[in-house]
Amino acid sequence: MRQLALESALFASILAAALVPAAQAVPVAHAASTSAPEAHAVPPGQVYFWAGPDQMGNGGAWAYGPPGYREADARIKRHAYSFDSHAAVTVYAISHQGGGGCLYRAILPGDYDNNWTAWATKFDGVSDNKMGCEPG
Repeated sequence: MRQLALESALFASILAAALVPAAQAVPVAHAASTSAPEAHAVPPGQVYFWAGPDQMGNGGAWAYGPPGYREADARIKRHAYSFDSHAAVTVYAISHQGGGGCLYRAILPGDYDNNWTAWATKFDGVSDNKMGCEPG
């Protein structure tokens, strides 16, 4: 009986994770680490962005799942200090520039950065294509 309850709880948690909308804040707690994050923290097909280094930050992670472009939530936009990609395809961090131009930074499958200072204050959103932007 206990085994059945555990299996039911596991199934319910997997189902709930699958139903999380792609651009919703996901409360994910991660221990500070300089090594690769735990593989189970980010569901397959998703890229998580955090407002703080080491996959931390108020409000948890902001999740993106391809396809398409999504503008980052206000707390992550121009303030994405870490990310972890479990997307099956390369996605592109997008930075809108004054005058209508934009920059992109490729995020490969399995890529992560616990201290993404090079792009943290540039990040506006993420897309499954370069959107005509220049490398940045």
